[in-house]
Amino acid sequence: MKFLSIQPFVPSGSNFEGSKQFFLELGFNIRWDAGDYISFEKDGCRFILQNYNNKNFAENFMLTVAVTNADEFRKEVIEKQLPQKFGIRIGEVADMPYGREVNIIDLAGVCWHFVQ
Repeated sequence: MKFLSIQPFVPSGSNFEGSKQFFLELGFNIRWDAGDYISFEKDGCRFILQNYNNKNFAENFMLTVAVTNADEFRKEVIEKQLPQKFGIRIGEVADMPYGREVNIIDLAGVCWHFVQ
């Protein structure tokens, strides 16, 4: 038996609809929508957005997403004006021991590491 994938349940914070819209504009597509749970997918990368608001949990939750180019990813986020539209934070691209990365803090406070 082998493991095939992992799909974390990501908290939405207090603005479930805003979080949903943010991930759509980030480039994810909805696979299914069950009301308080929405499955998102982009290029085989999947997660489930959960209508859940627990600030302490969200601010201590982190995910890593592998991308082909961290610089291009950051450029696209800035060009789409996602920080202004949604109040998210995006860091500068940095070289880390595990790769080149840019961080996004989403609406709930979850830290997403996009790593090349």
